[in-house]
Amino acid sequence: MFSQEQRCIYRRNQLDGVICQLRFPEILSIGANVPVAFQEAIRDEYPQYAAKMDSPAPKITGRPGNFTLENQPTTVNYHFTSEDGVWRINLTSRFISLTCTRYTCWEDFARRLDKPLVAFIQVYKPAYFERVGLRYINFFNRKKMELENVALKDLFSSRYLGPMADEEVTENNFSMCNIDTEFAIRGGCRVKIHAGPGMIKRGPQAQQESVFIWDQDLFMPGKVQINMTTGSLQTLHAQAFGIFRDAIAEQLHDALEPEYR
Repeated sequence: MFSQEQRCIYRRNQLDGVICQLRFPEILSIGANVPVAFQEAIRDEYPQYAAKMDSPAPKITGRPGNFTLENQPTTVNYHFTSEDGVWRINLTSRFISLTCTRYTCWEDFARRLDKPLVAFIQVYKPAYFERVGLRYINFFNRKKMELENVALKDLFSSRYLGPMADEEVTENNFSMCNIDTEFAIRGGCRVKIHAGPGMIKRGPQAQQESVFIWDQDLFMPGKVQINMTTGSLQTLHAQAFGIFRDAIAEQLHDALEPEYR
């Protein structure tokens, strides 16, 4: 489940988004006051600003046979976006995140994360992080990759295809076949993987596309001290490629145009 192949950069990667999220014990001042000092520290790279209200899903309480839904308080979610719209910082009273919709390489992503993370720590002084996460969301469109006539079982490892990997069935037999798994990896980290075919909408016309979804969420659970944040992210990133490379077959690997540096 962990390829030892040399890391590469895919020129035709199918990433829809890469997200780094760091959760921390709630800081009430973030929701109570507009983050002026934080914005000033990052405004040169993230000049666009918006604030939206998030409504969490109701919490289920009670006992079997007597469950009730308990509404959760709304929270303000501050958005700081780059001029080209590719990079976005989200800040709430419980987490800070960086989202990139045009990912090229880890070094570029880490550089863009550095300034807002340092600014956040200096302004709000979190006690520690409760979860450090790195998530890669891929949408594989075989038609766009000139692989329209290639079966999924020839592109992905059977362990992530479930019954679709069976030689006696075809993809058309399935209306749904998703694999959701979570397991421990090195360095005290864990990974959640969602894999399977699906329909998405994207583009100016919001056209539906038939894709294979590979959603890989690596995270460090538990208390992470502030001075260990960079090391935790490096540990997560170091394992991401090996898991992904093991999941894809040679034909798909070649179609993604690997570049070794």
